[in-house]
Amino acid sequence: MTPAKPAVSTAQEEAADTQTAADLAKHKKMADAIRVLAMDAVQNANSGHPGMPMGMADVATVLFTKFLKFDPTRPEWPDRDRFVLSAGHGSMLLYACLHLLGCEDFTIAELKNFRQLGSKTAGHPEYGVAAGIETTTGPLGQGISTAVGMALAERLMNARFGDTVIDHHTFVIAGDGDLMEGISHEAISLAGHLNLNKLIVLFDDNDISIDGPLSLAESGDQVRRFEAAGWAAERVDGHDPQAIEAAISAARKSDKPSLIACKTVIGYGAPNKQGTSSTHGAPLGDDEIAAARKELGWTAEPFDIPADIRDAWRIAGVRGCKKRKAWEERHEAMENGDRTEFERRLAGELPGGLNAAFTAFKRQLAEDKPALATRSASQNVLDVINAIVPETIGGSADLTGSNNTRSADMAAISADDFSGRFIHYGVREHAMAAAMNGMALHGGVIPYSGTFLVFSDYARPAMRLSALMEQRVIHVMTHDSIGLGEDGPTHQPVEHLAALRAIPNLQVFRPADATETAECWQLALASAETPSVLALTRQKLPAARTEFSEENLCARGAYELAAASGGDAEVTVFASGSEVEIAMEAKARLEEAGHPTRVVSVPCFELFDKQPDAYREDIIGDAPVRIAVEAAIGMGWNRFIGPDGHFIGMTGFGASAPAADLYKHFGITAKAVATAASEHLERISGQE
Repeated sequence: MTPAKPAVSTAQEEAADTQTAADLAKHKKMADAIRVLAMDAVQNANSGHPGMPMGMADVATVLFTKFLKFDPTRPEWPDRDRFVLSAGHGSMLLYACLHLLGCEDFTIAELKNFRQLGSKTAGHPEYGVAAGIETTTGPLGQGISTAVGMALAERLMNARFGDTVIDHHTFVIAGDGDLMEGISHEAISLAGHLNLNKLIVLFDDNDISIDGPLSLAESGDQVRRFEAAGWAAERVDGHDPQAIEAAISAARKSDKPSLIACKTVIGYGAPNKQGTSSTHGAPLGDDEIAAARKELGWTAEPFDIPADIRDAWRIAGVRGCKKRKAWEERHEAMENGDRTEFERRLAGELPGGLNAAFTAFKRQLAEDKPALATRSASQNVLDVINAIVPETIGGSADLTGSNNTRSADMAAISADDFSGRFIHYGVREHAMAAAMNGMALHGGVIPYSGTFLVFSDYARPAMRLSALMEQRVIHVMTHDSIGLGEDGPTHQPVEHLAALRAIPNLQVFRPADATETAECWQLALASAETPSVLALTRQKLPAARTEFSEENLCARGAYELAAASGGDAEVTVFASGSEVEIAMEAKARLEEAGHPTRVVSVPCFELFDKQPDAYREDIIGDAPVRIAVEAAIGMGWNRFIGPDGHFIGMTGFGASAPAADLYKHFGITAKAVATAASEHLERISGQE
């Protein structure tokens, strides 16, 4: 028998209705504060995107004031909820919320300086510029995909340290553009596969794109799409705070990642422009702003927030402060060993003993002189690293056996068990790179993963962002040249090394043997503010370094591998990776012909460029003939050979054939290097 409901008096019902009405009125004022700050800042800058902040103001108000575990006085405490504004063009939504909550980096002065040189309120959110911005967004699809990595890192850290210190959600606001980008399909699928149930995406479902109605380009059902990928998904009225609150509450309890499709009106509150694409990416104009103020009932001057509204927001910030203090007590109560390890990982410091292990490993390599493909050498190095550095998280885009990124003792991560350290990303290179960015940004883990170098094209936008954000993300990219052989020109990278070297703050390592591979790994791990690429061979290479050196010679970017014999150098041959072998054979040919020749190994352009002028001049030397050899295009090698030097490499695409045949076909041989040097020397002699 169902128990009878307790009687409720008319007075009680009226009181409840009055309270509800008061709460809704309060919510409206708090949301309108976001709207007016957004339209005023965009107007003041005469540039920006007011529509999304105005449309999603109700959603953001509910999220930030009722759910988000965030302390504005300590915006970087480890167990905070992460918030990612994937629709980064609506940056004023984030800046307004952070200002209203009381984050010291987001003053009214900064809001007035929106989109100006040197401001903390850039056109799109930029990580590292101000506390409270969790990641750089703007390129659509990157934010939601980065958030998948953050949610994954939370689960990994939780599996190691437990609920007491790591137990938080990752929230995302994404727009139609985010969900149309191909990377979002990869990321959504991965999140569903791993059942990242602490990931909640709030979709700004406003039916508008820059060109006009969304129906011009999209007719899919996002809710059904997410459900098909293993997510919980529902639709709500994005301007109904009670419905929004109920949906977020349900999502927080879900055993799946969640999508909440919030039906909104872009530019909400602007009576003549709301619901149209004209509010997306341009100031509303003085007349429309005046009309919007009237529509919203907002009488305060631009950038002026009435005290009662500001106080309501600041009270919400205090809630987060209390949660942070409670967390600090739990953190202090951790066992000493666990707390020390937890703090070390979050600080990004490498374990003691790692450098000694590298030294011992290099000593053994000098004794053994192994002939190995550098991808195989990399796996041997990882066996050393992963035994000492427990926070490394490996992975591969369905090429584990080819990339050699999984140590023997590495268990795979699954939806049921996050205690492992290896991720099967599937054929999702772009999402893999973005997820690694999110993992690095979250902290506590060092992500690395593998694919073929030619597929860096799929990952490049996310790699560029890791460089921009100064994150330690390591990309193992094998099959680095025509040396991969029979798979042919679709898989043979020729322009990719130059393209990656063109990205600022990205280290591109191309080691020549097992010793250089170890040194490049050591440098990549030590680069806390720089992502790295290790371009590795499929084919075996002989040991180029046969004598032990405790110094990491690759740290210089380029170094003299072999000095000239029989007098001052007439020829210097510069080479990287698999072509160092060719350079050494060319040296032997030239010196047999009476031409003293030196060989310079060039594992990393970027580190060489950072060396003092005197060192760079010494390495380049004064030999009358300078030749560079690399099985790729020649872009970038002029820094070594100058305008009068000679480059031997690729000028077009590769072909399908065994590797040895390809090197001969394209003229990348020791004979070709020696012939070019000899002809150049003859020309010089004739000129004298």
